[in-house]
Amino acid sequence: MGTTQLESVPEPKYWHLRTVLSEALDSEFAVGEILPNERDLAARFGVARATLRQALEQLELEGRLQRRRGVGTTVAPPRVGVDVGTEGQSWPGASEDAWQPVDCTVATPPAAVADALGTDRDEAVHVVRRSRVSHGRPVAAELLYVPCSSVPDLTAIDTPSGAARARAVLRELRRPALEGQDRAVELGSARADDAKELDRLPGAPVLVVTTRFFAQGRTAALSVATYRADTCRLTFGASGNVEIHHGPERQAS
Repeated sequence: MGTTQLESVPEPKYWHLRTVLSEALDSEFAVGEILPNERDLAARFGVARATLRQALEQLELEGRLQRRRGVGTTVAPPRVGVDVGTEGQSWPGASEDAWQPVDCTVATPPAAVADALGTDRDEAVHVVRRSRVSHGRPVAAELLYVPCSSVPDLTAIDTPSGAARARAVLRELRRPALEGQDRAVELGSARADDAKELDRLPGAPVLVVTTRFFAQGRTAALSVATYRADTCRLTFGASGNVEIHHGPERQAS
């Protein structure tokens, strides 16, 4: 690594350092590579270690870096695309689906979910829990609510427990033709259970994507997927060539 000294700039020094570090990550480091220690980095850029830590913390918030206990600071994998377009619609569990089933229970959903599904508020539904992993790290957790009327041929023999039960519900859900789906996206804060599953602190920023699936003239299922905001980007359209990045210097393309 060469030596780059920072010149006097009007913006905060740590922010300018963050920009320089980001460029170095793109040109000099591979995904998963461990960065030099703080002392060496501070010497390379001619800054105090406190300034360096501020810049590293900002890059971690933006999802460019990961700090792993016992390992050090590594270059994070690329962000996972979250398709919020209207093209390429498919049932959960289809062949191109990147989610992995974890468990399935029968429970009464939150009132807002029951209203969206058109079920009675005290009516139990299948609750499929799924996860999404990228480069060995959890990036999203999902609760998929499926009314019993959407999977009428499901039997106790088909659904023993755990992931096998989840796969059975998904298989039966895909029997009718998917007539359409809609999505809503909002920025939220990780609840305690989501934070634990996503390896984040409670209150960390997340993207909550709510999807309704329509079949046979009604809402057949509803998905509430919680994505780590530091690991994901929103994509629109079949090609996914429009992106929203959290870094202010990154432009939509």
